[in-house]
Amino acid sequence: MKTLTLLNEKGGVGKTTLATHIAAGLAIRGKRVVLVDADPQGHATVALGLAKEPMLHDLIVRDLPFQSALRRATHEVYGVPGKITGDLLVIPTDNSARVIPLMTQDNPMAMRNRFMELDRVIDYLIFDTAPTPSLLHSSIYMATDAILYPTKCEYLSFDGLIESLKRREEASRARKHNGLPEVVIGGIIPTMYRSGTSADDYGLEILREHYGNQVWTPLPLRTVWNQASFARRLLFSFAPDSKATEEVWQVVELVEAI
Repeated sequence: MKTLTLLNEKGGVGKTTLATHIAAGLAIRGKRVVLVDADPQGHATVALGLAKEPMLHDLIVRDLPFQSALRRATHEVYGVPGKITGDLLVIPTDNSARVIPLMTQDNPMAMRNRFMELDRVIDYLIFDTAPTPSLLHSSIYMATDAILYPTKCEYLSFDGLIESLKRREEASRARKHNGLPEVVIGGIIPTMYRSGTSADDYGLEILREHYGNQVWTPLPLRTVWNQASFARRLLFSFAPDSKATEEVWQVVELVEAI
């Protein structure tokens, strides 16, 4: 089981959009995937056509069995029925996720220990996270193998990225104390990129100058993303032959290579 986390301490950079599309893309390609909605807003849950529920809270705090916490995303929402060879399961959340750290403060490994029950049962575990750093993030750091950092090519997004990378270093030290390897940087993904604009081009240049080949090919800003969102479907279902879908497939392929 590979565990990946989408993270940036700046909102509006595309974490949830990428988390849902990466999870769906892997499932379409035959992987058994569990997407954990760890953002109290519950937007990954809603994006996949599911109702907000306190399943993450109950799983970690109340020891709810996985079979009671998991919800299966319907093929029509995230792909083309008949062409999906894997499975996409979701652990929904709601505002109850905010109190998980308070209820598990004596056990920083609670998140990791619980989800390790899925090892060798699923192929990928993917966490979507809130932008505001919290003790819940600390618990997720203990559970994850690698982090994907979506970022817009703008100053405030870069500030969130820098703070997030600092937090990863702190988390890696805590993991070492607990006998775990460091969390690796899976990739830095420029999102909503406006090619040909001086600001975004300059921002991409800065990213590549500082982080080199850790920076993935930018995902351009395209209206079809917003159209798919209003239709409450993912791109693989809403516009399977679009340029945007082709671009997000490239992200999925890079994730498989981590």
